[in-house]
Amino acid sequence: MMATTHALAGLVVASAAVVVAPGQATTALLAGAAGGLFPDLDAVVGTHRRTLHFPAYGWVVAVPAVGLAALVTTEWSVALAAFTVAAALHALSDWFEAGREWRSWERTSDEAVFCHLTGEWLTARRWIRYDGSPEDLFCSAALAGAALLVVTGPVRWLVVALLTVGTGYTLVRRRVPDAVDRLRART
Repeated sequence: MMATTHALAGLVVASAAVVVAPGQATTALLAGAAGGLFPDLDAVVGTHRRTLHFPAYGWVVAVPAVGLAALVTTEWSVALAAFTVAAALHALSDWFEAGREWRSWERTSDEAVFCHLTGEWLTARRWIRYDGSPEDLFCSAALAGAALLVVTGPVRWLVVALLTVGTGYTLVRRRVPDAVDRLRART
């Protein structure tokens, strides 16, 4: 899924803080969005969906973090819970997408996300054909709609910005690999 979809999912997960801990809501929402983005930082070092993606172990951290936030409701504990749940959800949801290849619509790989618990790659389910696909944008729009029911103030603009970026990416996604290849050929 697009990074924007993962960030929006993190916002929706963290929106529970608006009800449970309204004083920490903004921090929790931003932490949820950051947690939704965090696992994709492994793409920068060339180990996408392996190094920072923990579809099983992520929950080993997230569940106690939620328990801690319930017992000791502070800005930091609520932010930690939102971040870790969003990151764990990101890693797990990548399993339902296509493989991790650059042109995933070509279906050249079934490797969705690496599961450190089993030591093997989880097989891509392909419910979302590729990041930036129309169904990915639909997920983003549904998540943005849910978030907009809860968030207020500047966070509303963040939701709109994420959906706008996701829409733009969807419009150009299938052209991106060829454009990158052309740029690399020039250098």
